[in-house]
Amino acid sequence: MGSGKKPSATLQGFDEREANAKEEVHADDPVFHDRLPIVSSSNDRIRPLLDAVDRLRQLNVMKEGIQLPTIVVVGDQSSGKSSVLESLACINLPRGDGICTGVPLIVRLKHHPSLVPEIFLQFKDQTVSTDEAHVADAIKRATDEIAGNGKGISNTELTLVVKKNGVPDLTLVDLPGITRVPVHGQPENIYEQIANIIMKYISPDESVILNVLSANVDFSTCESIMMSQKVDKNGERTLAVVTKVDKTPEGLLEKVTRNDVNIGLGYVCVRNRIGNESYEDARKEEAALFATHQLLSKIEKSTVGIQVLANKLVRIQANIIAKCLPDIVRKINEKLKASISELNRIPRRLLSVAEVMAAFMGIIGSSKESLRKLLVRGETDEYPDEKNMHCAARLVEMLNQFSTELHNCSDHTKNFMMNEIEVLKETKGIELPNFVPQTAFRTIMQRQVEGMSKLPIEFVEKVWTYIEEVVISVLNHHSESYHQIQLSTRRAGHNLVAKMKEQSINWVTEIVQMEKETDYTCNPEYMKEWNKLMAQQHTVNDNITRSGSSKVVIDGSREVVVGDLRRYKHVLLQAFDLKMRLIAYWEIVLMRLVDNMALHLQLSIRNLVNKEMEKEIVNELLGTGGGVAIEKLFVESPTVASKREKLNTSINLLRESQEVMANIMDEIATEGD
Repeated sequence: MGSGKKPSATLQGFDEREANAKEEVHADDPVFHDRLPIVSSSNDRIRPLLDAVDRLRQLNVMKEGIQLPTIVVVGDQSSGKSSVLESLACINLPRGDGICTGVPLIVRLKHHPSLVPEIFLQFKDQTVSTDEAHVADAIKRATDEIAGNGKGISNTELTLVVKKNGVPDLTLVDLPGITRVPVHGQPENIYEQIANIIMKYISPDESVILNVLSANVDFSTCESIMMSQKVDKNGERTLAVVTKVDKTPEGLLEKVTRNDVNIGLGYVCVRNRIGNESYEDARKEEAALFATHQLLSKIEKSTVGIQVLANKLVRIQANIIAKCLPDIVRKINEKLKASISELNRIPRRLLSVAEVMAAFMGIIGSSKESLRKLLVRGETDEYPDEKNMHCAARLVEMLNQFSTELHNCSDHTKNFMMNEIEVLKETKGIELPNFVPQTAFRTIMQRQVEGMSKLPIEFVEKVWTYIEEVVISVLNHHSESYHQIQLSTRRAGHNLVAKMKEQSINWVTEIVQMEKETDYTCNPEYMKEWNKLMAQQHTVNDNITRSGSSKVVIDGSREVVVGDLRRYKHVLLQAFDLKMRLIAYWEIVLMRLVDNMALHLQLSIRNLVNKEMEKEIVNELLGTGGGVAIEKLFVESPTVASKREKLNTSINLLRESQEVMANIMDEIATEGD
């Protein structure tokens, strides 16, 4: 954009010496009071910059988060805001009791060589022409149309353009006067509404606050001062205009000299027009007042009068534009680049069946690959910060917890050997002594398996609920640009996981039943563990029958309470053998359950990703009722369509803004050369 030269080189021509010289001429030249213009010769250089900023405001570039340099006029109700603006614009604005400004009024003043003014209003994409005699009524009608009849408030802007010979080149935003007491027809929260609008406009660092204060009040108690101090504590971007000085001249000099309220850009004292005075007569009366009044004549001449205010505002406006211009250019470029990048990330519209099919297969392919990474290979690069999507780690956690719960469900130290003795009594048959009956073993094993039978089913349900969340999340992500296809794939994902879950529940139910009804293992660990435990048989038996100890230790670490086992000396050896077989075999059962569950889940997950998912989605889309016209499924979702439209609108706005700034930067560079 442009030649890259800094705008400040040109704007430095508008320096304080020139402005101060003009203020001195305005104050001291007796011929001046017969002049009409309130305009600086530097406007020819400022005008293009101000036009560029005004154009950006018209384009509403601020909705893109780009703040514009703005002079914001605030003041308590009846402080004289409208009168100050009238004096600057030399036209009549709405007057009356209560709030006269019901909306943010952007006042664009432009020096016009013709003696015939051009005045028009812009709001809601309308342009309404008017003239000096009817401008106040036109503003009232436009305000009523925006904010409603009566005393309502709205934050919708109304722009007043005044092209008139002799007015300063200025753009100001006039905001509703601050009032705490609602009048008839106003909402109870009128103060909060007005305060919110004011804070919105004065908060940005790019805003200069023109605080209109009435001379007859204590400045420190003014609501407008308190609001501006919240966002500009040191007053570095606050200028104060003191009105009604003729009514309360006493102590005014001390007020503006002492500056108790931190007005960093200084004070300007003015006398507003009274009654039907012409603007020329009002300026003459103002000059005479500050020249001859016993008290007011002591105020520094460079801080009094509408002309001084106009020149000061033009100078401030030039400085703030010069300061902000490079940042505005940078932010427009950055925002445009970001919006184009975001738009490019949205899949383009599909215009043919071939494109639709390609996109459809792409969704399935990308979804499968993501699920392979997450569920099969345990890769997390697509979701580095979302731990819930780190599937391998989460599944291992669930499997370990399942294993722990299984091991905790049977306490072999509780009622040590009593269950075995009871079962041996009930299953005793005509057989060799000390022989462990198979019936007794199976009876106790059935009880133990039944006691933990809910755990595997609960585990399967928990795992598949988690897998379902992952599958749906992945499918949603890869089909998010196509609303209808997203609905179908999500439905297919739910259906598929429900089937897989049912299969797993049936499988684990059968496994549990098998462990309950049969017993077998070829795992050498069973005999190894049983022999290890049986090696303690005689020691444990002696401790029970001879030592009288209430506790014994088995397996080197398990301490058990022996209770009344001495009463069953005749069956202790047989019961101990049965108990040790159950302990050794139970470890095999639990290990078998956990291992088989892990293998089953891995196989099921692989089948889901590699085989079943694609079939389920295709069947969901095309298999019902002879199939659906697939291209209809790729109509953009309302969310994506809205996002695309919003981004296109934003890009067009930013490109036009970029062009505006390019032109003004080129113009500045040319002047610099």
